[in-house]
This record gives sequence, C-alpha cells and structure tokens, in this order.
Amino acid sequence: MPDTSPAAPPAPAPAPAPAPAPVFRPVSAFDVPRYAGPASFMRLPLVDIDAAAAAAVEIGILGVPWDGGTTNRPGARHGPRQLRDLSCMLRPLHPATGDDPYARAAVADLGDVPVNPADLMDTLQRITGFYERVKRQGILPLSAGGDHLMSYPILKALAADGPVGLIHFDAHTDLFHDYFGGFRYTHGTPFRRAIEDGLVDPKRVVQIGIRGTMYDGSDVAWGLAQGVRIIRIEECEARGVEDVMAEARAIAGTAPTYLTFDIDCLDPAFAPGTGTPEIGGLTTREAQRMLRALAGLNLIGADLVEVSPPFDPAGGTAWVGASLMFELLCLLAVSPALRGRAG
Repeated sequence: MPDTSPAAPPAPAPAPAPAPAPVFRPVSAFDVPRYAGPASFMRLPLVDIDAAAAAAVEIGILGVPWDGGTTNRPGARHGPRQLRDLSCMLRPLHPATGDDPYARAAVADLGDVPVNPADLMDTLQRITGFYERVKRQGILPLSAGGDHLMSYPILKALAADGPVGLIHFDAHTDLFHDYFGGFRYTHGTPFRRAIEDGLVDPKRVVQIGIRGTMYDGSDVAWGLAQGVRIIRIEECEARGVEDVMAEARAIAGTAPTYLTFDIDCLDPAFAPGTGTPEIGGLTTREAQRMLRALAGLNLIGADLVEVSPPFDPAGGTAWVGASLMFELLCLLAVSPALRGRAG
C-alpha cells in the first residue's frame, strides 16, 4: 500500500548571515586617487538618513545648499558642493595632535538638506524638520552652508529642549532686528531670532572676530544689553589667542554649546570667496589655534557657513573651509555630547 503518512516538514532555511557593520572611514588616496570617485565630505560613505546604516552614525556631515537669506552678494548655495570637492584633499590624522576622528566616531555624509529656493519660510521649516530627525537619531551634526540664516532653523531643532551656549566666529554680529522695512529673517538676523526664541542663552554667547564698517551700532548695543560677549578683532589681537579662547571656554562652560564659524571671520586675503568680506580679519593659522583651544567642550553641533564659490571659482576659500570643517569634526569627536550618546 502507498505510504499515506504526512510528509515531514521541510527543514528550516539557514538563518542569513548578519549584514556586515558599515565601515565609516574615508576612502584612502592609496587606493583611489583623490580626484576620482563620487564627491562626499571627507570621502566618507554617503548615508541616507532613512537607511538602516544611519542608526550607526554618530557624527553626520550635512550640506545646506541655500542662500535665501543673503542681502547682497549671493552664491553660498553652491558652497556645500565645492566644500565636498575640496575636502577630498584631507587626510585622516590631525596634524598637531595626531588624532584620528574617524577612529573615535562613526562619521558619514548625510547628504544635503532639502531646501526650497523659491520660499524662504518654507526652507526654514524644512531645515528644522530635517535636523529634528538627525537629533532623534542621536547624531551630532556638522553642517556646511549656505548663508548664516541656516544656523537659526538648526538651533530650533537642536535647542528645542532648552537654551544652549553659542561660540560664534564672524566678522558680523548677525544680531540685527530686521531688514527692508520689517523683514526679520536674513543672514544678518539669525542670532537675534535665536535669543528672542529662547534657543540660545545670551549670557553664554561669545562672538569672536567682529569688525568692519557699521550701519548704526544697534546690533552691538542690543547684544551687549542681553549679555552677549562681543570680542572685536582689535581685542583679539591685543590679548592673543590663548587668552581670548580661555575666556570663550569659560563663557561656554560645561553645558551644551553650539559652534558656528562664518568664513568671513577670516581676512579676505585667506578667504575671498564669501558674500560680505571685511579686511583685517583672522589668519588661517589663528583660526586653527582658536578652534583647537576648544577641544573637550560639550558641543552638540557645529557649522561652517558663507563659502560662496562664484567669488572664488578656483576653490581656495572652499579649501580653507574644508580644512576648518576637519578641525570642527575633531572637536565633535571628543565632545562629551558624543560620549553621552555612546553611553
């Protein structure tokens, strides 16, 4: 008689091998020439914020290709692309400390924030929404601009739980109330808005390198009245890097702090490719020393803004900007905020 017993169930399929952990290292120039391959910040992996690999990212480098807040010479919307290109020149070890930020943290290029070049207010909301997602994932953002208004919507996301400190390198205070008969959102107003909205504690704000001709001084007067520490370039020169940065560290303290670097803080001899250059600024060496003096601060994010390729098509300013972004990356890699994420 035929066998009518039920067939044995099929053997279970073997479990798939676990996917390899993503490797967050720059592509080596010993393997692929620097001028070859896709352009990404520091030659790092390009990771979509919605991809599974994003869960492993600790520091995300983002572009904000937008200059809708510019009041005179536009072009900073093209900054992130040129900064990516020039960042291929960077190597992984810090020249002064020998530190390797990629060994300390998983770093990736998270691409560009989606912006709307036809609508400033919509773009501000888009930027805030994107950085809210970055914050929810516990990623510390390092951002490339773009004009300086972009720092305001970033702070709206990162400082939603309470005001943070601010270390601000710039030729200008960006503390104006409005432009053009009451318009409140330009690259000259972001930190006035941030203070008014309670995103930034004005008594924990230090502005370094301020200089240039002025409209009427109302921005400086308002900032001083709120408790903002404004260190003009003349004071920087008189006191020296070490003394100024010791004060900046004391103002920031140990609480969460954001760092923003406008490339026009540098003298235009070093960074001509920017919308509002001012003579008599910092040298690149001074900027390096100042940033290095901030190692160990509790930084929750940083940005570098106002690189405008149309005013320096050869890319010298972008090379300076990319080099300073590496300094910012090294600061984030040793930030207590990063260690808190790992814990």
